Parts: sequence; structure tokens; C-alpha cells
Amino acid sequence: MSVASRVLQRLSRDWFLGGMIGAVVLAALFPGVGRTGGPLHADKLANAGIFLVFFFHGVGLSAAHLKAGVARWRLHLLVQTFTFIVFPLLWWVLDKAVGRWLPADLTLGFLYLCAVPSTISSSVAMTAVARGNVAGAIFNASLSSLLGVVLTPLLVGLLAKTTGQPLSFADAVLKLAALLVLPLVLGQLARPLVGAWFARYKKYTNTFDRLVILMLVYASFCDSVEAGLFTQYGGGLLATTLGGAALLLAVVLWLTTRAARLAHFDKEDEIAAVFCGSKKTLASGVPMARLLFGAYPGLGLIVLPLMFYHQLQLIVCSVLAERYAARTR
Repeated sequence: MSVASRVLQRLSRDWFLGGMIGAVVLAALFPGVGRTGGPLHADKLANAGIFLVFFFHGVGLSAAHLKAGVARWRLHLLVQTFTFIVFPLLWWVLDKAVGRWLPADLTLGFLYLCAVPSTISSSVAMTAVARGNVAGAIFNASLSSLLGVVLTPLLVGLLAKTTGQPLSFADAVLKLAALLVLPLVLGQLARPLVGAWFARYKKYTNTFDRLVILMLVYASFCDSVEAGLFTQYGGGLLATTLGGAALLLAVVLWLTTRAARLAHFDKEDEIAAVFCGSKKTLASGVPMARLLFGAYPGLGLIVLPLMFYHQLQLIVCSVLAERYAARTR
């Protein structure tokens, strides 16, 4: 099946991908509605939505699953090294090679993509489909999300100076702690009381999660359209972003696979390393971007590489998961 066929097939069964495209189109047509200070008041709704999303994440986080995966320290070290060291190094190489020809906000967007943590849901799901170390995947993806509260703003703050967009590390961590860590902790505390309810209605909380992301994407692109960024750069910007995201994914998938084999991981740990070490979170990444960059007009460009990378990783990694599963049958 061709890549185009897979994309069309995914669109037909995943409303979220279509929703992201729709959010961008609506922002292009009606930017005044969702811009900062506009009639939708998206900037105020965003904070409330982000708080609830991470509260639900806290409720859904199982301490038992984390304990089950804690022993494989070599796997954890490799995954976190890729997430927070190798990815930023790849961005540095990209910036040195082609950064001078890219818009500053797009360069910052690729930096942000390389600094955000791994994703929990799809990393675990792909590892399970591929018959890998699911407990290790759960532990690594969860650890990555917690480390990202500190390491993501630290990396962006240190490296974004080259783009002319300095970021206050202390302010960023305080914002993330208030709107990400606090609801996560409250969710964990509430888990004994509402955990059973959450498990019963998880389908609906997942839908709410995605709707909040779509609202944040729409609001971010409204501000960018209002600032004239997309008319300034044209359609070539989308092709450049897609190509950069595809190249980054291909390189990281190759590197994680080689690193796992050089470390003599068994097949289950290799699968967890490849899927956790190569993935980046859209569910946490877009809310974090909103908190870190606020109403900055270039936010639409900043989250664009992450949006493309997210869809590419789902399509490519689903194919890889099927191939791994076929080998282990």
C-alpha cells in the first residue's frame, strides 16, 4: 500500500487527523475568532482545558505499571538519552546545516519538536502491537513526560538564543508546574476515588483530550494567520516542514534501532527502545508550547513541525509494529 493510500485510510478512520486539518483551515478562514483576545477567548479556555487534560492524565497513571517496568535501567537510559540529548543534537546539526535559510520561527519549531518528551499512549500501543516490553514502554514514556516539565523549557531556553527568542527558564518551569504538574499530582491523589469511573469512561476523556488539542492548534494558527506569517512564506513552508520532519523521523528510527542492537537488547527491549525513543508527544507538546510561548504570533509555525512529525510517526510506526509482530510470531 502506498503512503498516499495509508494517509487516506487513516483519514477515513481517525477523526483527529481530519480535525487538525480542519482547525488549520478554519484558522485561515476565520482568524479573528480564535486569536488572543478574540470573541472565543481561546487564551482563557486554553488554561482550563490544559489543567483538565493533565488531571485526567494523573488519574489514568498506574503506579503498578510503573513499578513493573522500573528494573530495565539500560533501556531507560537509552530512551531518555535519545529523547533529551540525541534529538537536540540532531536539531543542532540541522540548524548549522540549513538554519540560515529557514524562517526563525520554523527553526524554533524544530528545536521545540526535538525538546518535547516522548508520547505515552501511542508508544505503549505500538510496543504492545509489536509484542515488545510493554511495562518498560509505560515506565519510559511516563518518566519522559515528568522529566519534560524541567528539561523541555531548559533545552529550549538554552538553545533558543540562537533564534533570537530567549526564554526564561524559571518562569517556564513555574508555568508548567502550575498547569501540568499540579493537576497531574491532583489526578494521582484522586485516582483511588475516581479511578474506576475514569476506566469506565476513558473513551470520552480521550475525546476531550483531543478536542482541547484541536482548540489549541486552532488558536495558535489564528494568531499566526493574523500576523501574516503564512502569506509571507507561502506553500513552500509546508513542504519544507514535512520534509524536515520525515528526515528527522527516518534518522532517529535508524539510530534507535542500531543503538538497541549494539547494546545487545533482546527483541522486546529493542521494540520498546525504538518506539519510545523515536516518538514525540503532541498531547503534551501543544499545551506546553502554549504555556511556554503564550500569545506569541509565531506559535503556529512553532507547533507545525510537531504536528507533521506526530502524523508521520503514527503512520510509519504502525507499519514497523506490524513487521515486528510478524517476526515474533
